[in-house]
Amino acid sequence: MSSADHITPLSKLPNFDPRTVPVVGVDAHLPPVPAERLLAESLRRRFATPPAWEPEVRAEPRFTQRKPAQAAVLLPLVARAEPTLLLTLRTSHLANHSGQIAFPGGKVDPTDVDVVDAALREAEEEVGLTRDFVQVLGTLPVYTTGTAFVITPVVALVRPGFTLAPNAGEVADVFEVPLSFLLDPANHRRHAFEFEGLRREWFSMPWQDAGTERYIWGATAGMLRNFYRFMAA
Repeated sequence: MSSADHITPLSKLPNFDPRTVPVVGVDAHLPPVPAERLLAESLRRRFATPPAWEPEVRAEPRFTQRKPAQAAVLLPLVARAEPTLLLTLRTSHLANHSGQIAFPGGKVDPTDVDVVDAALREAEEEVGLTRDFVQVLGTLPVYTTGTAFVITPVVALVRPGFTLAPNAGEVADVFEVPLSFLLDPANHRRHAFEFEGLRREWFSMPWQDAGTERYIWGATAGMLRNFYRFMAA
């Protein structure tokens, strides 16, 4: 058995692993977001008076006939001395996006007040991040996945000192990535892949975490790319 057989699959597509798809470009020519812009007060000001900007990625090619579903995710920006983003590793048995790195989030329930309420509820249910540590800053444009989830990204500041309690049925791991890494296009790799006559393109942002590769790609990387465009505008 090869070492690849021990790696958790990152896609339901047969014989497809995004980690093996060649890199077609890296955007090192684009400027990183300045460090001072990543601090809590600067983030508050940016969302209070947002710049003129356009998202780079709005929708992935559809590869399912399922009915579109409204969803919301939380981008939890932890206000540390070096700001970070909290991400989850989804368990391998989930029906959608199993084994992938994702933001806390999920479908909008009928009982949710709005998409913000849905994102906050999902974050608490998935990782135990309670609302008293979270200050919502605003939302980013809707992102539609190839699996027909219509996602609203909700951006929030998280006050350090929280204690997490991941839901073992949904979350295999929770970790933080420096925001400066994610908002530096020198770390944004472009990929392209042909499947059943359809060309699919995406970003990846692999993060080396104490010897473990956190392979951030697909919808998560696409929404982060839009967040970069918002912060760099």
